Amino acid sequence: MKKVTNVSLGGRNFTLDDDAYNRLSGYLEHFRARLTVSESQKAEVMDEIEGRIAELFYKEIGDSGRVVTLPMVEQVASTLGMPDGTAESGASTGTTPERPSARKLYRDPDDKKLAGICSGLSYYLDADVTLIRVLMLVALVFGSAGFWIYLILWIAVPMADTPAKKCEMRGMPATAENMSRFTSYKK
Repeated sequence: MKKVTNVSLGGRNFTLDDDAYNRLSGYLEHFRARLTVSESQKAEVMDEIEGRIAELFYKEIGDSGRVVTLPMVEQVASTLGMPDGTAESGASTGTTPERPSARKLYRDPDDKKLAGICSGLSYYLDADVTLIRVLMLVALVFGSAGFWIYLILWIAVPMADTPAKKCEMRGMPATAENMSRFTSYKK
């Protein structure tokens, strides 16, 4: 019989067995210690990493009520890594090539002129943002369809408002190192 603990990560509740809880606590403490930013920025980064951990746990167990086990925590820790791109042991994970993940269509809040549609499309299609903007302008000038297409995309396409979504938009794996590139603080 194992002891279980209820925890809240990223606004979601999970039940972890005792070994998984101890491992996750140790990982988060080690992660926080390796951050090289101010305390207020550490809080923001830790909120983001906890949210990403919650997404990964939820993807694994969903609403089934299953208990998060030690192998699940180990998988999440190895997936996310550390903020400086190293493994927890200190060995660099940057030596192995990252496999690109599937890109998702989001509006880009960092490079927007109006709503971020063209910039988001340029990442999704792997095209130059200027080309996409020119094509949208031509579609707008030479027909009303361009206006309606832009308006529908503005309404339907979500904003990449978290570091994990910004990684997905660019086709990058949502690891701690990659997500740290898109937090609001600058190194």
